[in-house]
Amino acid sequence: MANRARLRLFIAIVMVLGILVALVWVLSRRPQTEQMATVTLPPTANSPGVAPVAEPSLTVPSPLPSVESITVEPTPLTSPAAPPDSSTALLIPVAGVRPEQLSDTFQASRSQGRVHDAIDIPAPRGTPVLAVSDGRIVKLFQSVPGGTTIYQLAPDNKTIYYYAHLDRYADGIKEGHVARRGEVIAYVGDTGNSGAGNYHLHFSISIVSDPKRYWEGTNINPYPLLRGR
Repeated sequence: MANRARLRLFIAIVMVLGILVALVWVLSRRPQTEQMATVTLPPTANSPGVAPVAEPSLTVPSPLPSVESITVEPTPLTSPAAPPDSSTALLIPVAGVRPEQLSDTFQASRSQGRVHDAIDIPAPRGTPVLAVSDGRIVKLFQSVPGGTTIYQLAPDNKTIYYYAHLDRYADGIKEGHVARRGEVIAYVGDTGNSGAGNYHLHFSISIVSDPKRYWEGTNINPYPLLRGR
């Protein structure tokens, strides 16, 4: 019985040794297997000695504005031209005379080969003569051809209104007086070379370069201006 016990003990020792040897062998093979199974990964951007590769940037276009976000400014309507102010239009300088009663005598011939360069407005003696526009009375003059006359300078300092063949001046009219449109400045007569009994107003308009030389202007036809054409 002692021999059997020794044999069993021996077998147990051999089995333990075999297990230990097998375990040692397995442990010695495991590092090689893990080394063979290792996968080499590509270097990262943080790996030393390897330049980082810049990732391509993707440009995203700005979104188009929506229809709601577009503000359309309304186009201002052009206002129609305002009618001329009646207060600045030329007034017919003889009281009671209507536009259709005027005659265009601007190009009419006169004595000594002269051209009229004015219009005549017939009216009874003593009919009020009115200022055609605002303006300063620059000269009251007694002329051989024009008789009793008035030179009036418009506010533009270049337009001269000339009234001639007057019977007399209105009270208070003197040089330097600023006459207002429609103000009575004189009365219709037949003085100068008008001819006795030929009562009318000789009226002209001229443009001067120097208002101090009011008698040296270029005449323009007053007829269409008084007719409002």
